[in-house]
Amino acid sequence: MSNSFWKEKRVLVTGCNGFLGSWLTAGLVEAQSDVVGIIRDWVPHSLLAQLGLRNRMTIVNGDVCDYELMERVLAEYEIEIIFHLAAQTIVGIANISPLSTFETNIKGTWVLLEAARRNTTVKGIIVASSDKAYGAQEKLPYQENAPLMARHPYDVSKSCADMIARAYAHSYGTPAVVTRFSNLYGGGDLNWNRIVPGTIRSIVQGNQPVIRSDGSPKRDYLYVEDAVSGYMTLGEHIGDEDLHGLAFNFGMDQPVTALQMVNTICHISGQSNLKPIILNQAKNEIPDQYLASSRAHKKLGWHPEYSLEDGLVRTMAWYSDFLALSQ
Repeated sequence: MSNSFWKEKRVLVTGCNGFLGSWLTAGLVEAQSDVVGIIRDWVPHSLLAQLGLRNRMTIVNGDVCDYELMERVLAEYEIEIIFHLAAQTIVGIANISPLSTFETNIKGTWVLLEAARRNTTVKGIIVASSDKAYGAQEKLPYQENAPLMARHPYDVSKSCADMIARAYAHSYGTPAVVTRFSNLYGGGDLNWNRIVPGTIRSIVQGNQPVIRSDGSPKRDYLYVEDAVSGYMTLGEHIGDEDLHGLAFNFGMDQPVTALQMVNTICHISGQSNLKPIILNQAKNEIPDQYLASSRAHKKLGWHPEYSLEDGLVRTMAWYSDFLALSQ
């Protein structure tokens, strides 16, 4: 990554107080970007709050589905690059309440893209899709040219956002690119029903970790600081018109099962004696999902820096400190 590229760059991050959004905002602030963040609900325990970033950026309170707000923000702050991360990201919530997921993930995307299309200062838009957008595929790992075959609410919402972003690029010349990341983990994710934070919290509290599935689903896990480097590296290449309308996979290319992931966390924590409770209750989830990241390697020169074990050690340290302070 090039800090000189980002210095004084006017950047908008939607979803800046989410897990990835907080880490990305921290990276941009560290690179001396002029960061504007959109926040709908203030979460006092978010990583953004813990890092004290509120005083080092501009915060706009509002909803990405509000077109007039988005147009005003882009114009008044003369935004050059947009990272669109705002989304409802919990699969279980999407299954229970799909409308809020569709509203934020789909409408929020086209509202932002339309506002950006009408604003001449915007030079690049990076839209967060997901490996879930591919749906269940017979051929693995996922390649970017595979059809998007999502069937369940969260997965469909990401497929729609993904296709809308690329439609704007191909139809209107909007400088938009799409990211499809594998499962992200790292300090600051307070969604305890996710496998990494939930397992670590159980271990720190001396409880058996819980696996919602039967333990066999296979996923690729990427440490969040590698995800930030992926976003910022892609942002540095956003002026390359050949990239507009493309999607990029980002992952480790080393899938593991849910049971292997939990056992690895237990081993790193020195608690291999804690055997997981397997509920086998997961619904509307794809059995195996993992990516091929060769396009990002070749076109962007991006490669992950942290192994799974290295990333988990750093993650365990963060949660150990956080949970100790919370007691």
